[in-house]
Amino acid sequence: MISKLRIGLVIALGLIGIYYLALFTWGVVPKPGSPGVSTELRFKVLPKSGVSSIAQQLHQQGIRVPTWVFQIGARSLGVGSKLKPGTYAFPADASLASILLQMARGDRIRETVKIIPGMSIWQVRAAIDTHPALVHQSIKISDQELAKALGLSQSSPEGFLFPDTYVFDPDDLDLSIYQRANASMQKQLGAAWDLYTKTYPNGGTLKNPYQLLILASIIEKETGQSGERGMISAVFHNRLKKGMLLQTDPTVIYGIGRKFDGDIKKADLRRDTPYNTYMRAGLPPTPIAMPSKESLLAAAQPVLSNALYFVAKGDGSSQFSTTLVEHEAAVDRYQRNPTKTVSKPAR
Repeated sequence: MISKLRIGLVIALGLIGIYYLALFTWGVVPKPGSPGVSTELRFKVLPKSGVSSIAQQLHQQGIRVPTWVFQIGARSLGVGSKLKPGTYAFPADASLASILLQMARGDRIRETVKIIPGMSIWQVRAAIDTHPALVHQSIKISDQELAKALGLSQSSPEGFLFPDTYVFDPDDLDLSIYQRANASMQKQLGAAWDLYTKTYPNGGTLKNPYQLLILASIIEKETGQSGERGMISAVFHNRLKKGMLLQTDPTVIYGIGRKFDGDIKKADLRRDTPYNTYMRAGLPPTPIAMPSKESLLAAAQPVLSNALYFVAKGDGSSQFSTTLVEHEAAVDRYQRNPTKTVSKPAR
């Protein structure tokens, strides 16, 4: 009697051992191409899929195992409720256990698109429109239509997309990137505006968060060294307070648009556009770029300074002045008659 039980137990353990050996060694992912060629194959699992649905989806895409075997394998490894959706790259001839454990870890293919501080809306749209892993639903709509899709009251999403690296699954909708970038900017802008209202409880030069966003975008484009954002902000705040023209080149360049050849000319400064701050008082009508968090905070809390002018030194930094006489002397030194130590032309 005892010997039969022992024999039965040995057989049962043997069968279990064979099962798990097969689970970890039996190749269920097909080998593409020539024999002996090892590569990865992509398989997609839809969101909100249970183990049964996942088994069917992978079987339809070529996994060489019946769906019921897949389900038993998942449950025997204790990962039936842990399988995550997404696009996976499984090695050719991978075992059922290896792909189940990979899916339980969520070790799937991820793509990225980057919005760099200072990018304009057309540069952001070009980066998103040309990304091969996105499904392009917004590629043919105008900026105004895109702004409407994002729930913006403005006619353009310029400035409203927060610079960051956005990670997504292959075949995600491009609109989802815009929505995430806009949500991030709304959060950062809200925090910056709260800081501004605390800094100026009786009201300052800026009347609403949109004006802060516009100013932050100018600071972003004018900043050569990150540590100077607060001083550049102070200059613009001081000029706005005194009713002085901002006279900032990046706004003029933005008004020229994609036709700008990289060389701003005197004729450009004399050409009247809504963005020519040499001719029009106050802030331009919209942001001119996507500002970083640092520029938003600088716009909200400028350095305490009486500076009204700054000029590029040619090394990435700026010389700040409080009077026109000081400024003209700085222009003579760094632009009209640059010293030999200045290696690059002033901006």
